[in-house]
Amino acid sequence: MNLLHIDSSILGDHSVSRQISAAAVAALRAATPGLKVTYRDLDATPAPHQSGALMAARATPAETRTAAQARDVADADAILEDFLAADVVVIGVPMYNFGIPSQLKSWIDHLAVAGRTFSYSAAGVQGLAGGKRVILASSRGGFYGADSPAAGLQHQESYLRGFLGFIGVTDIEVIGAEGVNVSPDLKQSATDAAVAQAGGLSAIRQAA
Repeated sequence: MNLLHIDSSILGDHSVSRQISAAAVAALRAATPGLKVTYRDLDATPAPHQSGALMAARATPAETRTAAQARDVADADAILEDFLAADVVVIGVPMYNFGIPSQLKSWIDHLAVAGRTFSYSAAGVQGLAGGKRVILASSRGGFYGADSPAAGLQHQESYLRGFLGFIGVTDIEVIGAEGVNVSPDLKQSATDAAVAQAGGLSAIRQAA
């Protein structure tokens, strides 16, 4: 069984989402003998941005690419292959300015590949990347739940659910801490609760 662990916070050891994602991975590793974990820190090792230069590199025959072009194409291809190979994906995702970190968006852009993760047909879009379990380790500075006055500004979890659903992934769990910037006490209690919930995750299962 393969687990892909992604972190996107820029706060290092001070990150709440990193604490939650680490607890989730530790629990799944302990509960799943032989689990293979692939880790990527998108702050330390950013995914290449989609750009004209990357498109040009892909259009260049492999044997004539520069070293930088070859590196960027290989990195982008590896992002997709790691995702496709994973049975479960744990994503540490803080909410920045009502959405996801730009580092995570760059990573996601390499997953949206026609013919690999989705296809178009006369009947509409078909997701091709189903059968995965995705766990979102979420943190938010304020309160943006469905019953909050600020719910309409929450484009973090909603975006990820929408994108993952588009590529066929529907087995999604969210373990989150809200209000972590409201006060130190609230940050601690919310983090402790989320880490405890993540630590109780059961063994990897095949998604329905």
